[in-house]
Amino acid sequence: MSSDSAALATILVVDDNDMNRDMLSRRLEHEGYQAILASDGYMALDLLASDSINIDLVLLDIMMPQLDGYQVLERIKGDSRLHNIPVIMITAVDEIDSTVKCIELGAEDYLPKPFNPVLLRARIGASLEKKRLHDMESRYREQVEQNNLVLSDRVREQVMEIASAQLGAIFAMSKLAESRDPETGEHLDRMREYCRILALQMQKLPQYKETIDQGFIENIYAASPLHDIGKVGVPDAILCKPGKLTEDEWIIMKTHPIVGAETLREVNRQHPGNAFVQTGVEIAEAHHEKWNGRGYPFGLAGENIPLVARILALGDVYDALTSKRCYKNAFSADEARNIITGDRGAHFDPDVVDAFLATEDEFARIRMQFQDSE
Repeated sequence: MSSDSAALATILVVDDNDMNRDMLSRRLEHEGYQAILASDGYMALDLLASDSINIDLVLLDIMMPQLDGYQVLERIKGDSRLHNIPVIMITAVDEIDSTVKCIELGAEDYLPKPFNPVLLRARIGASLEKKRLHDMESRYREQVEQNNLVLSDRVREQVMEIASAQLGAIFAMSKLAESRDPETGEHLDRMREYCRILALQMQKLPQYKETIDQGFIENIYAASPLHDIGKVGVPDAILCKPGKLTEDEWIIMKTHPIVGAETLREVNRQHPGNAFVQTGVEIAEAHHEKWNGRGYPFGLAGENIPLVARILALGDVYDALTSKRCYKNAFSADEARNIITGDRGAHFDPDVVDAFLATEDEFARIRMQFQDSE
């Protein structure tokens, strides 16, 4: 933890021993934390309930009069307002067995007496980092829920009836979501054409004759623009970042398939039985899964990945490879083919790769017809 983040952390020390409290207080302030002291359990709970203090972590002694550490811990973890605050138990050497009970009650860690400065720093840092990630996830989940409400309203208005006018409006909305990334250009137009060409080719195979009918082709063509609609829930600072994403940013970026799928599922709940919306759910949720199970968000593998998503995944990668980006030039058709065939049976369904190889001239034609504007 950096010194800046440490300075922002407030730690409550709960111990009835004056010497222990003073020693921990000096050590915490030396490390850059703000220490608040409580001499008993009741005082600690009052401080935790105060609206004027934001406590990030609790160091809690087990053996105390009135309320002991177990009782205080139970009240913290049983309170919906407090249960996410990490608690580290302070134990004497002969209380180690009691530590097991504390962990079972929800404590994040423990510190044995006498205090080792290195161990103290490490365990506090680990607990605060865990809380930071949890708080970030909670804030992002709230943001996603708000975005889902907005998206659900927008999509619901467009799919009351799936007619040509509604499909055009949905495509326009998908285009609007995609346009937040300035490098996508005619990506959506190419994607639905790639998906249609692949589906038509695979329809010729006996194993897909019944699955890939006219309805399947119409739905994948119409729903393919929805594949990245969940990116509406990704902050601009992450979506449009020109450089490499940080680990935290990548975690947020990888939620976009879930955001998009849940938005469309809500539409499906309101207007059930629509094959177009169901196709959109499968595409949005699974287009980053890989045949070998190493994709995201769920690590699906093989035929557990919906067929529409397996088809779109190849078209999406081909388009990314053959498009110019701020961080790379466009790959040639030969380079793109070599990469895709090299991932046959790994990233991509072998049947989809074979369909691509049989229709590669069509892919080149589509690429030329829907060129990115400068």
